[in-house]
Amino acid sequence: MDFDRQIDTRGTKCPMPVLKTKKALATMQTGEVLCVLASDPASVADLAQFARQTGHKMLAQEEKNGEFVHWIEHK
Repeated sequence: MDFDRQIDTRGTKCPMPVLKTKKALATMQTGEVLCVLASDPASVADLAQFARQTGHKMLAQEEKNGEFVHWIEHK
């Protein structure tokens, strides 16, 4: 999936993936896509809930080799 910016939160646990995602999205424009790399399994639920609560759109979430990739569109 195409994205405009990527952040790597691998090696961190809750709440860091959400906090780093929030900080990154604050610098982005409407319609841009953020790709978040994470190793914390809780990031799946945490980032989906974050997107819902903040009005951003969770485009996709995928597990690859025990790591998680999330694509969030800035709204």
